[in-house]
Amino acid sequence: MPTSTQKNTLIPILIIAGLFFIFGFVTWINGALIPFMKTINELTDAQSYLVASASYISFVVMAIPASKIINKIGYRKGMSLGLIVMAVGALVFIPAAEARTYWIFLAGIFIQGMGMTLLQTASNPYITILGPIESAAKRIAIMGIANKVAGALGSLIFGALLLSGIDTIKEQLSTVSVEEKNQLLDTMADSVVTPYIVMAAVLFVLGILIRKAPLPHVEAAPIEEAEDGSSTKTSIFQFPHLWLGVLTLFVYVGAEVIAGDTIIAYGISLGFSADDAKFFTTFTLMAMVATYALGALLIPKFISQATALKASAVLGIIFTFCIVFTSGFTSILFVAGLGIANALVWPAVWPLTLKGLGKFTKTASALLIMAISGGAIIPPLYGKFVDGNKADLIAQGMSEAAATAEAATGGYWILLPCYIIILYYAIAGHKLGLKK
Repeated sequence: MPTSTQKNTLIPILIIAGLFFIFGFVTWINGALIPFMKTINELTDAQSYLVASASYISFVVMAIPASKIINKIGYRKGMSLGLIVMAVGALVFIPAAEARTYWIFLAGIFIQGMGMTLLQTASNPYITILGPIESAAKRIAIMGIANKVAGALGSLIFGALLLSGIDTIKEQLSTVSVEEKNQLLDTMADSVVTPYIVMAAVLFVLGILIRKAPLPHVEAAPIEEAEDGSSTKTSIFQFPHLWLGVLTLFVYVGAEVIAGDTIIAYGISLGFSADDAKFFTTFTLMAMVATYALGALLIPKFISQATALKASAVLGIIFTFCIVFTSGFTSILFVAGLGIANALVWPAVWPLTLKGLGKFTKTASALLIMAISGGAIIPPLYGKFVDGNKADLIAQGMSEAAATAEAATGGYWILLPCYIIILYYAIAGHKLGLKK
C-alpha cells in the first residue's frame, strides 16, 4: 500500500480499532458473568450459558435491520447509534440487579448485543475494504488485538468485581436459612450496579463523540463483468463460497465463545477456586493477541489468508483432542491454547468470503454478522452435554465432584466438527463458484 494511502487510512483504522476495543470489552465479560449469574440465580450449566445466547442471538435478529440502518444513515451515525443502544442495555442491569431476575439480565445483554450488531455490521466490512483485499486479514488482525486486549481487561476487571469471595458465599448458601440466603444473593447481585452505570456513561459519551469522527466513504470493488458489459452474477445465491463462509463463521464463533466463556466455569468444575479461575479467560485472550500480532506480521507477505486458516483449523483439531485426553491445569491450558487456533480464523474468513462480491458485499456482510449467532447456539449445547453426562455419571455411582469434572471435560468434543468445517473451507470451500 502506498505511503500516502497509509496516511489516509491510519486515522480511520485507529477509530475502528477503538470500536473493536469497546465491543471486545463488553463481549468478553461474559466469562465472568456466567458463573456469577449461575450463583445468584441458582441455574444449571445449560441455563447459565444463556448469557452467551442472549448476547449472540441478537446478531441474527439485528444483522439485516442493522445493514439497512447503516445504508440509510451512514457509517458514523450507525456506529453512534450502536454505542447508545449498548449504553441502554447496560442500564437495564440496574433493575435486573434490584429484582435479581434472570430474564431481565438477559434482556440487558440482548440489548447490548443489538448495539454491538450495529457496530460490527459497519466496522467489519469497512475495515475489510478500506485497503487491498489481499492485506485485509492483516488489518482485521490489528482489530483483533484491540478486541482481545480489551476482552482480557474486561475479564480481569469484572472477574475481580463479580467473582471475589464467590466461593465463600456458595459455602454459606448451603448452611443459612432461606431469608439469609436471599439476602446474600441480593447483596451479590447489587455488585453489578456501579460497573454498569460507569459502562453506560462511557458508551453514551463515545456515542456522541463518534459522530464527529473522520471516516471516509469506501465501497467494495465491482463484480467482474462479461465481455458485453453485463454482470455475470445477479443474485446472492450465486456465490456458494459465501454461504460456506457463513457456516464457517457460525461454527468458529461458537468455538471461540466456548474457549473464552467456558474456561472459568471449567476451572471451577475441576476444583480450582473462583479467585484462581477468574484469570483463565485472560489466558485464552492473551493467546489470541499474540497470534493476532503474528498474523499482522506474516499476512500476506509470508503466508496467505487461506494458509493461515488451514493452520488454525489443524491446531484446533489437535487442541480439542488434547483438552479431552488430559486433566487438571494441563487441560485448562489447552482450552486457553484454543486462542492460538481461533485468532486468525475471523481475519481470514471475512476477506475470503467477501472476495468477488461487489455490490452484494453489504448484504453478504449482514449474513456474516448473522453467523455470529453460532455463539448463541453452540455454547448452550456444550452446557446441555455437560448437564446430561453429569446426570448419567452420578446415576452410575460417581461422586458429584468427579462427575462434574469428567462431564465438563467430555463436553469439549463438540469442538471437533467445528474445526473440521473450518479446515474444509480453508482447503476448498472458499474457492467454490469463483473464477480460477
